[in-house]
Amino acid sequence: MRVIRACHELGISTVAVFSEVDRGALHVLRADEAYPIGPASAPESYLNIERILEVARRAGADAIHPGYGFLSENPKFARGCEEIGIKFIGPSASAMEAMGSKTRARQNMERAGVPFVPGSSKGLGSLVEAREIASRLAYPVMLKAAAGGGGKGMRLVEKEADLSSAFDAARSEALRAFGDDEVYLEKAIIDPRHIEVQVLADEDGQTVYLGERDCSVQRRHQKVIEEAPSPAVSPGKRREMGEIAVRAAQAVGYTNAGTIEFLADNEGNFYFLEMNTRLQVEHPVTELVTGLDLVELQIRIACGEPLPFRQDEVQIRGHAIECRVYAEDPENNYFPSPGKITSLMEPSGPGVRLDSGVYPEWNVPMEYDPLLAKLISYGTTREQAMVRLKQALQEYAIGGIKTNLSLLRRILEDREFYSGRANTGFLLRLQEGSSKSREGAEETVALVAAGIFRLLAESASPSTTSRANGDSVSEWKKTARSEASR
Repeated sequence: MRVIRACHELGISTVAVFSEVDRGALHVLRADEAYPIGPASAPESYLNIERILEVARRAGADAIHPGYGFLSENPKFARGCEEIGIKFIGPSASAMEAMGSKTRARQNMERAGVPFVPGSSKGLGSLVEAREIASRLAYPVMLKAAAGGGGKGMRLVEKEADLSSAFDAARSEALRAFGDDEVYLEKAIIDPRHIEVQVLADEDGQTVYLGERDCSVQRRHQKVIEEAPSPAVSPGKRREMGEIAVRAAQAVGYTNAGTIEFLADNEGNFYFLEMNTRLQVEHPVTELVTGLDLVELQIRIACGEPLPFRQDEVQIRGHAIECRVYAEDPENNYFPSPGKITSLMEPSGPGVRLDSGVYPEWNVPMEYDPLLAKLISYGTTREQAMVRLKQALQEYAIGGIKTNLSLLRRILEDREFYSGRANTGFLLRLQEGSSKSREGAEETVALVAAGIFRLLAESASPSTTSRANGDSVSEWKKTARSEASR
C-alpha cells in the first residue's frame, strides 16, 4: 500500500502479485492490475523468482519494488530483474551480495575500518566450528541468519548445552524465511540500545545519512516501537554514526535506500551490526522528522535522478514514534491471531499517521508475518509525540481478532520508556513486572476471600441462635442498627 500510494502520486501505474490466501488483500484491491502467483506457501509464491518475473514480463512492468521482506534482499532476484531489462528499485545485485549477506558485510566492514561486534565473519560450516568460536568468544553468544533480518533465524545461546538445538533451529528458520540456511555467530551484547542510520545514495555517487532511529523496544529481536531521533544520541554522536554509515555504504558502491544498524552499549560505544539492503518497515519516522518521502526518492533514484539535496541541507525537526500493530495475543505468549476483522475503528488527529493494510471483514491469514498496521505520531517534542500516540492508541480498536494494542498502551505508560532509557531488555522487564503484578493481585484477592469466609463462619453461630428465638435479623444488621441509633 505504501509503494502503491507513492507510485500513484508520481503518475505511475501499479501491478500487484498475490498468493491464493491474499486474493482479498488491500494492496490487491488498490493496484491498477493484480496477478496470482501461487498457493499460500511462500516458496511457491512470494519467494518464487521465476513466477514473479514472468508476471512482470506479462504486465509490461518497467520496474519492481521488492517491499520490506521475502525477496527484498535477495541478489538473485535483483540480478534476474537486470537480466530481463526490468529495473530493481534498490541496490545493485553486487552491492546486495556485499552487504545483504551479514557475513560478507562483516568482512567488508572490517576492511573499511568500521567497528563491529566480535564474532565469525563467515558462515558456520558445522556445529563443531560453532562450539569452537563460541568457546573463544565466551557465552552468551548470538546465532544469526546470514541472508536476512527481522529476527528470523536468530537465537541467543547462554550456555554450551543449548548450542546444538539453537544451531539447528536457526538454520531451519533461516532456510524457511530466506531460502538460505547459512548462519554465523557473534558475541551477545546484553541489553544494548539498537540504533540504525538511514542512508540514501544516488547513482552519481552521492551518499547522505538522514539521522538515526532507536529500535530498542523489541520482542525476540522483532521491533515493536521505533522512534526518531534516538533519545540516547547527541548531535555529535549522530554525526559520527552518520559519517560511518555513509563510509560503510560507499565501501561497497551502494545505491538507493539502505540502513546501517548499530548496537550501542552503556558506555557509549557503538558497533556495526548489519546492513539492511532495502527500505525498512520503520521508515515513516524518518520521513516525518526530515520531511522527505523515502519511497518517492527510491523511485526517482531508480530512474537515474540525482539526490535533490546535499548532506548539509538535511535537517531533523521534531520527534516521531511508530508502533507496530500485530495480530497476536500478548497475554497468551504472543500466540498468532488469524481470523476475520469484524470491526475497525482507526485513530486520527493532528500529528497522527496510520499506514495500514487491513479493512473490516478481511481475513488475517496465518501464513505470514502478523503485522497489521503501523501507527505513527509526530510532535515538535518527544513529549508531544508521546501524548498524541497515547491518544491515538485509545481511539484504535480492532474487533474479531486479538491484537497487541493493550501492550502498546502499557509501553507508552511506562516510566522507563517515557524517560527514554529503554534498551533491548525493556520489553522483557515490562512483561515480567506485569506478571508479578498479576500474581500479587491474585494473592490479594485470595486473602480478601479468605477473610470474608472467616467472618461469615464466625457469624454463623449467633445468627442461627437469633433465628431460633424468633428473631430473623442477623447480628451484622443488629450491630449496624445499634450504631446508627447512637
